[in-house]
Amino acid sequence: MLFTYEAAEKAARRHDTRDPYELLKAIGAITKYEYEYEPDGLKGFSTIINRVMYAVINGHLSEHDQRIVAGHEAAHLVLHKTEILTSPAKALKDFNLYDDSGRLEYQANSFLADFLVSDDDVMETMIYDDHDFFATARQLYIPAPLFAFKLYSMMQRGFNVRNPVDLDSTFLARETEE
Repeated sequence: MLFTYEAAEKAARRHDTRDPYELLKAIGAITKYEYEYEPDGLKGFSTIINRVMYAVINGHLSEHDQRIVAGHEAAHLVLHKTEILTSPAKALKDFNLYDDSGRLEYQANSFLADFLVSDDDVMETMIYDDHDFFATARQLYIPAPLFAFKLYSMMQRGFNVRNPVDLDSTFLARETEE
């Protein structure tokens, strides 16, 4: 967990951004939108072809969901280049974001949660705004399941915060169906 936090903070500082699209551009990745997939199908994937990194995002998703997918794929490109290059498909495909069942997906979600929102922003929002968990997530402009990853990261690093929900591996799939 500390590994992903440190990588996320390093990326945010080095590239002076917490925007997933700016991160993709800064690391030299090409972002493409694919309209072949249904909203409840493939969310996106990351690949490296001839040393060029690509983040492919389902163009049928909402702008908000596209931003989350962009950040998730950026996380894979930052953290998992070796795994991408050595996988049989030469790509990491994501049908279900917020998936905590596999090591790579868990790491990508943890990276994304720490990259999108700083610890200071979380603490300031929680201290100065009397919101519940879901309202705080909305205030920070991140989905509640991603906020759960952020709070879990902060708890692991010694912050006095509590996470009132479990990590949800199926949230985005349900969200796009509604």
